[in-house]
Amino acid sequence: MSHRGQRGYTLIEVIVAFAVLGIALMLLLGTLSNGTRQVRWAADSGRAALHAQSLLDGIGIDIPVVPGSTTGGFEDGRYRWTLEIAPYVDPQMPPALVVPSGQQLFEIALAVDWGERGPRERLQVHTLRLREPDAPGVSMP
Repeated sequence: MSHRGQRGYTLIEVIVAFAVLGIALMLLLGTLSNGTRQVRWAADSGRAALHAQSLLDGIGIDIPVVPGSTTGGFEDGRYRWTLEIAPYVDPQMPPALVVPSGQQLFEIALAVDWGERGPRERLQVHTLRLREPDAPGVSMP
């Protein structure tokens, strides 16, 4: 009997094929895992932006426009926020200039932090808000 006509794979060829398949699966799963992480980060940052917008919309209505700092949280502390309100000083204008109408411009800095493990993510928003003289928290001399 002659063994010349038999065809098949050697043990080395099978081991090499499994190694190549294992490496390909490892790369594929790593890519999918990274994609899932990015989708979760995008969802979390989108929720943080919505919370920040909600807070900014309430300034002057629920939150008086007075100098100071306030902290709080959303979703049982998953998102933490810090709000700082300070009179705005324009570097281009002399500091002694007072608006006769009594209106005053305030700088608002809002930071929203989130994340469970490792360094927390942060969204920072800076804006200006005009306070009318008859607004809550304003005392006229």
